[in-house]
Amino acid sequence: MISADMEGATGVTYTQDVIPGTEQWQRMRHLFTSDVNACIAGLHDAGATSVLVNEAHSSQRNLLLEDLDTRATMLTGRHKPLSMMQGIDSRMDAVVFLGYHTGAGADGVLAHTYLENSITGVWLDGTHASEGRLNAAMAHEHGVPVILVTGDDKTCHDAKDYAPHARLAAVKQCISRYAAICLPPATTAELIRTEAATAMTNAGHYDATPQPHRIEIEFDATHLAHAAAVIPTVDLIDTRRVGFDAPTMTDAMKAFKIVTAIAAGAVEGIYG
Repeated sequence: MISADMEGATGVTYTQDVIPGTEQWQRMRHLFTSDVNACIAGLHDAGATSVLVNEAHSSQRNLLLEDLDTRATMLTGRHKPLSMMQGIDSRMDAVVFLGYHTGAGADGVLAHTYLENSITGVWLDGTHASEGRLNAAMAHEHGVPVILVTGDDKTCHDAKDYAPHARLAAVKQCISRYAAICLPPATTAELIRTEAATAMTNAGHYDATPQPHRIEIEFDATHLAHAAAVIPTVDLIDTRRVGFDAPTMTDAMKAFKIVTAIAAGAVEGIYG
């Protein structure tokens, strides 16, 4: 399985690159699809027989199906119960985090966690968590190893902690939130394909037992935390911080989706 986000794709550096409907987004869709195809090719080079690509960015309708490697299938569209990790289960032998980015409150190109600019930090069991860390915990619950992570250099550094055995492919070097030294698509395609093929040596389902988890979320405004705290089981910990416990990581991520949706709905114009 490939969980494909867009902020960490080749060439992406600023807002218009990833906002559906803009001219720049239309351009970057081709580079994003190229990254995915390179990964598919590398996985097949090393013996993969079935690859599911789960669209994980924004509208989740960004990849160009007409240009997708024909050896893969694509899960596209929003309102999937497990969002970025829809499709993960015990039948999967491996998952790739492609085009990922660092989390809210961290350095990195377009760094955020689910909401673009309203969340200032997320913690999983007391550890500062990016989307990669959250999704890796869900993959682990299903016994599926994360074998490859692609994105900027900060994202790869983050992945060394939550997926220490994964291969890494840095397609750009972060200079700031909106600037990076980028490698050309032909270069990143070769890099991703090579790393994907090598990563297949770590593929293979393993037994895992679901465990309880705690997630805490800090917002940039008090009213967002208060809005989220209306949800049963979600507690207001501090003025801008909420937290909740869940019996499994899958349950935790479903609750996390609800919290972020409620908070997003409480944003009022430019004041947030």
